[in-house]
Amino acid sequence: MKLATLQTLMAAIEEGSLRGAARRIGTSQPALTKMIRELELELGTTLLHRTSRGVQATAQGRVLYEHALKATRELGQAVDEIHQMNGQMVGDLHISAVPVAVMLLIPELLRTFGLAYPEVRLRVSEELYVAQLQRLRTREVDITVGGIPDELPPGEFVIEPLIQTTMVPTARTGSRWLQARTLADLQEARWVFTGAHSNSGYARLLFESYGLKTPPVGAIVNSTLALLSLVATGDYVGLMPSQIANHPMALPYISVVPIAERGHPLTIGAILRSDTVPSPLLRNVLTHLHRAAHQVGDAT
Repeated sequence: MKLATLQTLMAAIEEGSLRGAARRIGTSQPALTKMIRELELELGTTLLHRTSRGVQATAQGRVLYEHALKATRELGQAVDEIHQMNGQMVGDLHISAVPVAVMLLIPELLRTFGLAYPEVRLRVSEELYVAQLQRLRTREVDITVGGIPDELPPGEFVIEPLIQTTMVPTARTGSRWLQARTLADLQEARWVFTGAHSNSGYARLLFESYGLKTPPVGAIVNSTLALLSLVATGDYVGLMPSQIANHPMALPYISVVPIAERGHPLTIGAILRSDTVPSPLLRNVLTHLHRAAHQVGDAT
């Protein structure tokens, strides 16, 4: 089984047509069809369904595609790491980050790292709630920058703390909930929870830390825009990092509820898989993240 043959199969599945795949690979359609047919004969199974509208992967073709995609990605990473070891900083890096990290750390990271290594492509995905860390587990991202959950499985991840924040209760400007003076006064409010379900998120942790019952769930969201939109326009209360709640763009629409209790303290850190051997590229990204965090500390 040759890598070039696997790449023709991948192209056919991604393009949805043999003609498009042949154009992408730079070969003729008959030659590409022959390569895929030889692969099917080698494996003794059908990998593609041919229809009048193009081609689709069979269940067997999908399995081979997923493994070929992973193998191709890992081979590409190996080539990039070899170049990096030789002093050539090239390649791709995918970072997922929570909104407060996107606001405070990522711009400085992109500025300094981009200047130092212009041939490296950094991709940033915003993640509102990273406790599940699923994308890191499946290697969809190389590093996560977010709140460090208490329930992290021991030994599964490596953590490098970066900055501190406090999750504070917020409500829309003019809301009756801004008259609250204690956390208990907010128990009857409808809260916007962040995460996959009502048992996740920092609101539950905040109330439990003061021995209070978890408030009723008004909505569950997993995006920054949804959280801001619901709190800014509805009769909701939601926890946000203090830096976001007090940001000039948010101040006209939301306010921090002035309760006596301190909000939920949270450490924002860089999280990596413990079975990952950091490449030279990844080590340099971590260095620049720490520099960005140090600059944030100096500014606060």
